[in-house]
Amino acid sequence: MYYFFKRPVFWVFKGPKTINMALLALCCLSFHGKGIGQEVPVPLDQDSILPINLAEVIVIAPIYKDMEHRSYQKPLATLDGYLESSQKVSMIKRGAYAWEPMINDMASERLSVTIDGMRIFGACTDRMDPVTSYVDVSNLSNVHVASGQQGAKMGNAIGGALDMRLEKSGFVQTDWKSAVETGFESNNNARIYGYELNYASDSFYVDSDIIYRDADNYISGDGEEVAYSQFTKYNVSLNTGVKFSESQKLLASFIFDEAKDVGYPALPMDVSLARAFIGSLSWVQDTFLGDLYEWETKIYANSITHIMDDSQRPDVPIRMDMPGWSDTYGFYSQARLQSGGHKWLFKWDGFYNKSLAEMTMYPNNPNEASMFMLTWPDVRTLNTGLFAENTMAFENSVLIIAGRISAQGTNVANEFGRNSLRIFYHSMEQTQARFLKSLSTEYRYTFKNVELVNGVSYGDRAPSVSEAFGFYLFNSFDNHDYIGDPNLKNEGALELKSKISLPFKNGKIGAEGNFFHTQNYILGEIDPTLSTMTIGADGVKIYRNLEYANLFNVSINGVWDMSKNLKYNGLVSYHRGVDQDSRNLPFISPLTYSTSFRYSLPKFSASLSLRGAADQVNFNSEFGEDSTSAYNVVSLSVAKTFFISDDRLDAQVGVENLFDTYYSTYTDWNNIPRMGRNIYLTLSYAIN
Repeated sequence: MYYFFKRPVFWVFKGPKTINMALLALCCLSFHGKGIGQEVPVPLDQDSILPINLAEVIVIAPIYKDMEHRSYQKPLATLDGYLESSQKVSMIKRGAYAWEPMINDMASERLSVTIDGMRIFGACTDRMDPVTSYVDVSNLSNVHVASGQQGAKMGNAIGGALDMRLEKSGFVQTDWKSAVETGFESNNNARIYGYELNYASDSFYVDSDIIYRDADNYISGDGEEVAYSQFTKYNVSLNTGVKFSESQKLLASFIFDEAKDVGYPALPMDVSLARAFIGSLSWVQDTFLGDLYEWETKIYANSITHIMDDSQRPDVPIRMDMPGWSDTYGFYSQARLQSGGHKWLFKWDGFYNKSLAEMTMYPNNPNEASMFMLTWPDVRTLNTGLFAENTMAFENSVLIIAGRISAQGTNVANEFGRNSLRIFYHSMEQTQARFLKSLSTEYRYTFKNVELVNGVSYGDRAPSVSEAFGFYLFNSFDNHDYIGDPNLKNEGALELKSKISLPFKNGKIGAEGNFFHTQNYILGEIDPTLSTMTIGADGVKIYRNLEYANLFNVSINGVWDMSKNLKYNGLVSYHRGVDQDSRNLPFISPLTYSTSFRYSLPKFSASLSLRGAADQVNFNSEFGEDSTSAYNVVSLSVAKTFFISDDRLDAQVGVENLFDTYYSTYTDWNNIPRMGRNIYLTLSYAIN
């Protein structure tokens, strides 16, 4: 017999192949709809009836939102949980905290990840602090996920863009509002406490919130404790705005985020401190010069400190401290223009980033001297660019043409770090300049509510700091040290995409796919002539440009309103990625699927969901990958709203991984197992 908490349950479901195949067949016939990742129709102008579907929008519903949105996720879920539940985002997991987002099977270096349009870069050479780890769901209203060159507005990228939008009350007369939130999770004994206090009038608003999360080690589906998976996080945010006239507004925001004692069970090191200060000041004006309107100018700054250490690990060959720092200062200014059948968006942006990381190794023999090196040699990056988008509306169609040009310069400011890299690159220059570009076209045609979308685009990116200037960065996934190459060419991708959306009675089904032909694809390749720095490493890889790589993604999704209150959603997707020698690329998703039933009333909601994947057969052992087994995970939740006078109490209870399945996905670093059964309870009390 199994218990219901942690090592729990009265029944066991391990997903035999017959059931897996039946569930997969069911999902292939199912649909995925508006839920968390809905597409928002935005009219071109008041006279147009043709919608323009934007990128996927992940709604993060605050305490005051309706039950419809709040039922899709537990209200106090981590941002990682919200992102993983979306249609287009997958997450690389190295522990229970700070998962790294991927879009189109491409990770951080190929994406543009922003917070309310602000560029921000992690300070960890091992990517243990993605940008998403420095905000909390309590800060956000939604997350916009753009695929490929749809994300060029946010910066040069190959895979796409992810913009986390801050929650703002706006200039609406609501006076004072406050809310207290608390949550508990059984598996890892997670405790969550939050408080928000907001005020809004027709000329001024201020939003403030604070949240605290503390979790112990979690338990996997086989009942084993996953050591070093604990974390503690604090987050404080403040947003405010002043309206000087009906068309002129001044907005400001500030976020302080700090995580301590963060364990990474899939890595040889943990994090003692990850801290961020993020601030911005914006001027918004409804009308501008001539016919320009919706003018917004923002200046911002952020500073990140990230400290890795192995002081809590009992047996290590050599002790190491690995701090890193990343400071970014930037701006953008954008405006719109309506001219006849053309709707323009113009944007000018820029940022300046300083990235520095170091490593100090302390031998176990006290008579031996410690060793020091710079793993990021104080790299200064200056980037500025222009973006323009033209949307043209016709009788039954829309044509969107967008382009971006950017100039980027880098300077390796630290002489010691520069000389270290010159061991491998004798003629390496201190500074270098790159020119980046993006061009995309998208044609949308609607006939009797059937929507067809076709697009072609090209974009490139510069190598990341690690790819160009990294110095002996250890990758525990493939057990190799990595060295950057400052002479890498820009990576460029030609993207083809197509989508069809077919409505039917009480629902809609759609299919979409994209293909990336990426020239000069950047990947680490073994150099047998070099010696390792890390004890026990299998070799050294240097980042090189491959001739090309091809990535292909296709999915079927839709929604069916079975009744006024009951919705059925589903998704199935397939991915493939190979290089010019037909080698499998790392971190390419196998066949995955999800489906759910959601029942909603004004004060009550319930959901039952299934997500899973087939066996991972297209793996590459050169990159440390192996085959991951198929799995199915079932979750359910129930939410209820109570009104006490004018106040509101929201309660939700749910079970994740209901059948305590033991599983690991293709994105789980070193096959770290996922969390077993987890019962959670959240309470939110809003005071009006």
